[in-house]
Amino acid sequence: MNVDLGGRTALVTGSSQGIGAAIAVGLARAGARVGVNGRDAERLERSVEKLRSEVPDGVFVPVAADVGTEEGAARAVEALPDADILVNNLGIFGPAPALDITDDEWRRYFEINVLSAVRLIRAYLPRMTGRGWGRVLNIASDSAVVIPAEMIHYGMSKTALLAVSRGFAKEAAASGVTVNSVIAGPTHTEGVEEFVHRLVGRDLPWDEAQRVFMREHRPQSLLQRLIEPEEIAHLVVYLSSPLASATTGAAVRVDGGYVDSILP
Repeated sequence: MNVDLGGRTALVTGSSQGIGAAIAVGLARAGARVGVNGRDAERLERSVEKLRSEVPDGVFVPVAADVGTEEGAARAVEALPDADILVNNLGIFGPAPALDITDDEWRRYFEINVLSAVRLIRAYLPRMTGRGWGRVLNIASDSAVVIPAEMIHYGMSKTALLAVSRGFAKEAAASGVTVNSVIAGPTHTEGVEEFVHRLVGRDLPWDEAQRVFMREHRPQSLLQRLIEPEEIAHLVVYLSSPLASATTGAAVRVDGGYVDSILP
């Protein structure tokens, strides 16, 4: 397939590393001008330089802002006032005993994982519908459907994100704008490496630690390996393109068969 996003501008939140960085690379390779977002301006600049080395002809715009806050979201919109493609990738996760999760922690997960997306959709969606084209993608997780016992606050936030996506898809009905969720399965990132070692121990070499983690904590996976960020990015790039014009209000899985369902 020839995915051409030339002339389009995208904003990818939480894109200085991991899945977000892979998505930024994929969109840039397809021709989009990409806003790369992170909280720390100096670290973000280093990340952008790395992305430019991967896509020498790509156009990357640093957007230094903590979009997990209302003020940060406003700064991001000021830095990149218009976007044809919005990818809400920012998210936090971490294990915690269910009965020990405090009210403040519940609120923090909702603020960062859900409201960050809501605020930016509110900012960009009217401009997309006004010109009759746009793509909103919210990066969810298998944890939205298969709530993990070790981090139910994270699962709750990703379930909420599925509802947000479906609701805003209805708001954008018949406008030429699509709104979808991407249900990502267990993915190999630096943060997940730390998470895996916390669960299975730090003495194991990474390849063995990954196998133990998948066998003991994610046995439903049909891949029985962690997904690479580029594999998530491939689906996001497709859904961001004109080729996906009939897909909206959907929760599209790239989960390695983790969710035990024959429906999306």
